[in-house]
Amino acid sequence: MALALGVAVPTSFYSPTRQRLPSQTSASRVYAHGRVQRTFRCMAVSLQTCKQNIVRRSANYQPPIWDYDYVQSLNSKYVGDVYTKRAAKLVEDVKKMLDKVADPFVGLDMIDDLQRLGVFYHFEEDIKRVLENISNNSSNDWNGEDLHGTALKFRLMRQHGYNIPQGVFERFMDESGSFKACLHQDINGMLYLYEASYLSVEGESILDEARDFTTKYLRQSLKRRDIHHDLAMLVSHALELPLHWRVTRLEARWFIDVYERRPDINPTLLQLAKLDYNMVQATHQSDLKHTSRWWKGTGLGEKWSFARDRLMENFLWTVGMDFKPQFGYHRRVTTIVNALITTIDDVYDVYGTLDELLLFTNAVERWDITAMEQLPDYMKICFLALFNSINEIGYNTLKEQGVHIIPYLQKMDEMKRGDIPKSIQCYMHETGASEKEAREHIKYLIGETWKKMNKDRGVESPCSHTFVELALNLGRMAQCMYQYGDGHAAQDVDSRDRVLSLLINPVPLV
Repeated sequence: MALALGVAVPTSFYSPTRQRLPSQTSASRVYAHGRVQRTFRCMAVSLQTCKQNIVRRSANYQPPIWDYDYVQSLNSKYVGDVYTKRAAKLVEDVKKMLDKVADPFVGLDMIDDLQRLGVFYHFEEDIKRVLENISNNSSNDWNGEDLHGTALKFRLMRQHGYNIPQGVFERFMDESGSFKACLHQDINGMLYLYEASYLSVEGESILDEARDFTTKYLRQSLKRRDIHHDLAMLVSHALELPLHWRVTRLEARWFIDVYERRPDINPTLLQLAKLDYNMVQATHQSDLKHTSRWWKGTGLGEKWSFARDRLMENFLWTVGMDFKPQFGYHRRVTTIVNALITTIDDVYDVYGTLDELLLFTNAVERWDITAMEQLPDYMKICFLALFNSINEIGYNTLKEQGVHIIPYLQKMDEMKRGDIPKSIQCYMHETGASEKEAREHIKYLIGETWKKMNKDRGVESPCSHTFVELALNLGRMAQCMYQYGDGHAAQDVDSRDRVLSLLINPVPLV
């Protein structure tokens, strides 16, 4: 998978050894990133290669833990008119609450909850109206707000495209340009300032100072004996990864449990969040089963033991990009593209010889079914799966939207061969830095890239709101998938927990 934001894969991750065929002889190599790679002499796969003694590599990827039969057995009771009508009634009740909000900061707190609970997409016009009223009525009046209110307003307004200057935080700073020490008395306000600082763009020194100031303070606050358990949990969660960088659906599942324990809980909103989560999960299961049948039909997972068979993980990326139920076709198509990219990437990086890869690249560039004849047998099935799948996607898009996209989809192949060095390793090699220093530098680069993307979500951005959000969500998903290892390939505990939370286990409605 291509990584957004230059996210680096840590130098070690879990990758159990795949059982090899008896006819294979091998020698092992351990690379800097910790993955064991084996070379083995492969029996002839075509008349062309019969005459050669080809040495091939294998990354020893483990078989998928989510097999076809299990995926097809997934089922949810949260479908049908009964749940649809119940959810619609709850949505209307929440809309009425938003209509009655008079205090702007009550409205902001409610919008924040709607977003974190994952039900905001039902209220996009209502949210827009509330924020527009706040902007029109108090565009220059920030002086009467405390730190919590100022930071929340700043974060939500910027998130929705309003050009709010960083100077709104100057009154919380002293004459030396540092944030006032008295702010230490307000842990909640500091937490909101910390979250707001991640909406910064390049060159905003006040927000850079705010991020450093609050990060140090919040880390220290966790050592205090008097900090409330629930507040400590929110602080720890934020320090692990800021809200602005989190995957929307994963955050919703986590926050539902947090919200349920709050003293100011809104029962109607909680009911809606739980029911909506389960209904959307049912839609995702349907999308997943559809793409699972496609993947089974290609035969690539069964035929190519050297490649990553990761249908579930490929689908997970699409949920991270856009979870909303009405975009099921987008998720299905993107999963197909992701699965093909993952498989072909392993042909280029692991298994194929240079001559074979040149033939495959030429066949893709020609986009002619007759070009398949020159390929070795193991590549023919891949080319045919690619050719048929992309042409079907292209046909449907041309028929439904009048856009010819096949030339763009053709270009998804990676045209390089060899094990790609990771960013941390490259920086260590080029500068002589330690691994710790390299990691800190990559974190810095990630933060700077987010600043650039934040700028593109402003009202003056030439990109559409939908495009910007998809790009941001891709960055969030990449950061999530690779935060603690190669979650796309290794199927570690974190990856399994994500799948269970998002796609398998419903939220209890007790």
